[in-house]
Amino acid sequence: MAEISPELIYEVLKSVQARLAQVDGKVDELKQDMQALRHSHNGLRHEIVGIHTELGSIHATLVRHEQRLDRIERRLELN
Repeated sequence: MAEISPELIYEVLKSVQARLAQVDGKVDELKQDMQALRHSHNGLRHEIVGIHTELGSIHATLVRHEQRLDRIERRLELN
């Protein structure tokens, strides 16, 4: 069996340290990507809420117009 020297351990540790630095870089990159996705998701959610609110307003307007038409039809006896 080969003898384990401090130099060999040092070389292995340098390799492990280099790989760990690469992993840290990738983790940071993934964190940035996740943050960008989170911001994008929040923006889309706000847009959907705005659309929902606008559709509710349109619906309320249509209901008012329908009620007004019903009153006009009754007054003109068009039913």
